Amino acid sequence: MFFGTPEMAVPALEALSQISEVVGVVCQPDRPAGRGMQPRAPAIKLWAQAHGLPLIQPVKVRDGQLRTWLAERGAEVAVVLAYGRILPPDVLAAPKHGCLNLHASLLPRHRGAAPIQWSLLCADSETGISLMQMDEGLDTGPVLSRHRISLQPGDDCGGLTARLSQLAATVLREDLHRAVCGELRSEPQDPRLATLAPPIRHEDQILRFDESARALVCRILALSPKPGAVTEVRQRRLKVFSAKVAPDATQGPPGTVSLLKRRLLVSTGDGSLELLRLQIEGKGVQNATDLINGRAVVDGDVLGPSVSGSR
Repeated sequence: MFFGTPEMAVPALEALSQISEVVGVVCQPDRPAGRGMQPRAPAIKLWAQAHGLPLIQPVKVRDGQLRTWLAERGAEVAVVLAYGRILPPDVLAAPKHGCLNLHASLLPRHRGAAPIQWSLLCADSETGISLMQMDEGLDTGPVLSRHRISLQPGDDCGGLTARLSQLAATVLREDLHRAVCGELRSEPQDPRLATLAPPIRHEDQILRFDESARALVCRILALSPKPGAVTEVRQRRLKVFSAKVAPDATQGPPGTVSLLKRRLLVSTGDGSLELLRLQIEGKGVQNATDLINGRAVVDGDVLGPSVSGSR
């Protein structure tokens, strides 16, 4: 049985279908999306339907219906990746060998809903996929294996998610059979080393320029391409998707814009920040040069942290 919802989970489901019989797929319901807010099917649903796999999209997971559906299919084990819901005890116990989670961090670091974003926010040097036996806690179950990758300069959430997605598929191919057969040693997590990775909030998106340039780059990359780091210039929302620490010295208090040789620099609490790819309210994503040419931002502007409606 496979539980997952977004595009990130598709390579894992594909790998699972190649090494085992997938008797069913569970994903979240269709959600309104796009400008017309029409219901949009999750990526996992589309893949499952294209390959003729039984599918369920429960609105609730605690009313017993999901547990019954699982029991009817007799799955030996369930694999979970980015499903997006906390599973109740009756669902966890339905498969013979329980539920195994492919968590996108090196547990016990970054337990929770947004481990990839928090790995970038915290400027970690490495991350990976942890294969763990699920229990009733929030990513607290014993770990069966950890597969590591190094974070690369310029990694944003989109690129890192894609790399971890492929790594999750590799983990399934290498470790699933060994896990079910009891060949992998189960390692309890040390709660003293645990950190949390809660969902990204509106407050987490806001760029505060009294922080260091390095910290701001981490925030921008962690939120790119979605939902985007935000600030405001002349009462217009400005999203930032790419930036780097600049060697140039800038003048003025944190948030002050300096235009230097068609480059958009901003003073911070420690160092200078060069903004590279941005989106001014009402326009599409563009590079800094285009933004400067359109005079959406000028020398001496001050970018501010007080933004509204940033989502």
